[in-house]
Amino acid sequence: MKILLANVPGFTPDMFAAIEALGLEPVFLPGENGRPGFEQRHYDMDFSDIDIVVCYRFFCYNDIAQFRSLKYIHTTSSGLDHMPMDYIAEHGIHLCNARGVYSVPMAEFALGSVLQLYRSAELMRTQQQAHRWKQHYNMRELGGKIVTLLGTGSVGTECAKRFSAMGCLCVGLCRNPQPDAPHYARQLSVDRLDEVLPETDILILALPLTDETHHIINAHRLSLLPRDAIVVNMARGAVVDTAALLDALETERIAGAAADVFEQEPLPPDSPVWDCKNLIVTPHNSYVGENNPRRLFDLVYRDTVNWLKEMEDRT
Repeated sequence: MKILLANVPGFTPDMFAAIEALGLEPVFLPGENGRPGFEQRHYDMDFSDIDIVVCYRFFCYNDIAQFRSLKYIHTTSSGLDHMPMDYIAEHGIHLCNARGVYSVPMAEFALGSVLQLYRSAELMRTQQQAHRWKQHYNMRELGGKIVTLLGTGSVGTECAKRFSAMGCLCVGLCRNPQPDAPHYARQLSVDRLDEVLPETDILILALPLTDETHHIINAHRLSLLPRDAIVVNMARGAVVDTAALLDALETERIAGAAADVFEQEPLPPDSPVWDCKNLIVTPHNSYVGENNPRRLFDLVYRDTVNWLKEMEDRT
């Protein structure tokens, strides 16, 4: 069987050799003009005999119908909002995502962002650049704060692990709450969001983008938060109403926010988001970590071995 590797950053020759040892024939896509191969249309390639695809956003640029032998997709992203889900379901294609691969760096991003806001890191850096010595006495501490995690998958749980270690009480909101989930003070059904928000010091968004979660954080829900609350979004940009978030920050309805994802990416240079006060802006970078390639390979390899075994058992 042929496996198309359209986006496998950091994979080493030994990793590719391990994939070949499974009896698979790797096919690689070249990039052009510095662009990765998955971000372009490959009109000149015949994909009809490809059985497996490892990719990220590849099917945003290439028609999945070209892959007439396709049986298995492993996306290198955690989210599936960029995948042609209807076609995949209709054709019985097995789909795996990169669950857990990026959870550690994302959790560290969330913790680091809150600490930056709590400890006035931007102000301190500005004073350093100006060679100005002035103490400030309005610094906040994490201990005892209530952290609401909207989404309790691997990202939310890695966040809960770190924030609980800092003395926070972590409340998880999800579809299927677990009464004794480690690192959480409690888990509740997501339909209790409005009930929880008034008690929330730090709101972390770590849930997938669906029709139900689009703008789940809107002007009304931002108004339910305490004025000293912090919002961290590293899920998808559209889970937050951007205009409502900017208004809440500009009017000091909430104390601060960190956003790594946006409704429009890349963020245009003239976007008001860049200059919003008390907002940390990063370019969809929270998932990046030095150990991602190893975690990604281990997951892709394990999932592929399991799928190949299932295929063998059926025959």
